[in-house]
Amino acid sequence: MYLIIDVGNSFVKLAVFKKDQLVAKRVVKLMDVLKAVEVIKKEYPTIAKAIVSSVGRLTQRDVEEIGVLFDLTELNHNTKLPFENLYGTPKTLGVDRIALVCASVKQFPKKNTLIIDAGTCITYDFVTDENAYLGGAISPGLRMRYASLNNLTANLPLLDTECPGNIIGNSTKSSIHSGVVYGVLNEIDGNITAYQEKFLDLTVILTGGDTNFLSKQLKSSIFVNDNFLLEGLNYILQFNSN
Repeated sequence: MYLIIDVGNSFVKLAVFKKDQLVAKRVVKLMDVLKAVEVIKKEYPTIAKAIVSSVGRLTQRDVEEIGVLFDLTELNHNTKLPFENLYGTPKTLGVDRIALVCASVKQFPKKNTLIIDAGTCITYDFVTDENAYLGGAISPGLRMRYASLNNLTANLPLLDTECPGNIIGNSTKSSIHSGVVYGVLNEIDGNITAYQEKFLDLTVILTGGDTNFLSKQLKSSIFVNDNFLLEGLNYILQFNSN
């Protein structure tokens, strides 16, 4: 059994896999990660190996303490990967994006694949049918857009995410909802269309914290998988264990 630890910007996801099967999943705050790891260790004593992927602020001390409990792999740009990385600056490629690409090459081999991760940021990552990662794009996510309107203006309020009832906002609040939500939806649909025009037989995966909110409103045909990043990390751990 494997323990997967995904440290994001807001929360930490912990998952237990038995080969490719997700057995358990928990979401905790960063301050509670060590306690959660210890609980999982007691509940699943047969876990021998773990992998940690951190885009957040997990300290080196935390990593070392986890390493005492498990044979630990810390994902970075030196980790052996199951794809050809053609990114121009591989040392700056986020570990979350690496994990998503690994999931795609396992689950959709020899296919042109666009992975869209809708979280704090929206990332777009493209893998060719020849197993080559070319890169993609990064843009602000839903919450970041709401927050920027509030932070960078004098009078616009900070709103919770809400599906607009009409594209034409008839108040400041409804105008913000329309601008943010339809802006994101049109961006995603537009990117998918642009890739489809360039690459035949494109497979599109949507994942990330805003998946459920966005997926029902997108026009494009997509695969939805909330656990895609965790599955990618699990594959990396398996790939480096062989």
